[in-house]
This record gives sequence, C-alpha cells and structure tokens, in this order.
Amino acid sequence: MGTDKRDFDVEAATWDEEPRRVQLAKDLFRVIAEEAKLTSTMDVLDFGCGTGLVTLQLSARVGHVTGVDSSQGMLDVLERKIRSYPIDNIKTHCIDLDCGDTIDGLYDLVVSTMTLHHVRDVASLLVKCSRLLKPGGRLCIADLDMEDGQFHGNNEGVFHFGFERQALRESLSRVGLVDIGDRTAAEVVKPGTDGSMRKFSVFLVTGRRAVLPA
Repeated sequence: MGTDKRDFDVEAATWDEEPRRVQLAKDLFRVIAEEAKLTSTMDVLDFGCGTGLVTLQLSARVGHVTGVDSSQGMLDVLERKIRSYPIDNIKTHCIDLDCGDTIDGLYDLVVSTMTLHHVRDVASLLVKCSRLLKPGGRLCIADLDMEDGQFHGNNEGVFHFGFERQALRESLSRVGLVDIGDRTAAEVVKPGTDGSMRKFSVFLVTGRRAVLPA
C-alpha cells in the first residue's frame, strides 16, 4: 500500500485515453442519477472530480456543479473541456484538504467517485462531506469493494485496497446521515499485477442528511 500522494498532474493529459476509465464514469453516473433523483435545480459538489468524466455528465442534468480536486493538472483538462463545449454551470477549485484547504458552501448532492481509496483520513473526510449537505441533501460515494491490491498497477498514493460496505455504512451513520444504503454500481475487468484478467466490483454507498423538524 502506498505511503505518498500520487502525482495526478503527470497523468492528467492522458487520463481520458483509458476506455475502461471512461466507461466506469458512465456506469457510475447512471447509478448516481438513479439513486439521487437528479433535478435541474440541484447544486452539486463533485469531490475528486479529476478531468470531469462524471462532472460533465452531472452538469447536463443539474443546476450547477462545483468540481473539486487536489490536482491542478486534472482541473486544467476539465477547464479546457468546459471552454470547448462551452458549459456555463461548472466551476472548479483546486483544494487539498491535507494542506488545510477548506470547501465552502452547502449542496443538495455531494458526489465522490473512485477517490476515497486515495484519501488517508476517510473518517475526517466523511465528517466534512456531511457538513456540506443541505438538510435533505444526499451523499453518494463510489469506490472499490475490498481487493488484494491488484487494481492499480502502481499503488503509490493508494491508502486503502477497497472498503467493506458495512463499515462504510456505519461510518456514514456516525456522521449523522440517515437512509443509508449500498448497491453494486459497476464492474471493471482489467489485468491484475500478475497479468491475468481480474474482475473488480465498484459499489455506491449513499446517505442523506436528515431534515430537522420545523
């Protein structure tokens, strides 16, 4: 398991050239859309948005999307996409929580896809995400089910080899979310480190911030 943060700036230019990565983003968006019941008035935060493979799909269905990532290189790629379309309902922020940066605002939906395993302190992140939700707002987290470290060819910056869904559901409960559930969202077939083809399952865990009585 890695101990150093991965330099995603180096990978940003070619990030979208991996077909499995693009397809996974489509699969995850489809399930998020089903679970979150997207509407044109929603204000959404995409944490760990990368080059915007999910962000751009969200922007077509909601009112506004804020894309947050710790890699300026990734955000530069997303910004070029925004200008080329053009799209007027996405803004981006380079934010590194490990360096003490903070995320402002309240959101109807907070989404994070395939980012959690790159986060050292998951418990702290979940607290922050829960506080970013409006009353009734929903958190959707997609990541790997437990695996043996073969998903990434290089485990630099990988702090968790997937997650146990029950443990993650319990973590969401501890930060005060309700209506917590999970489902299998996608399956990725790719070579493991030994060269053989492997299947890796990706879950979606969701929770909602309770609406306090008037």
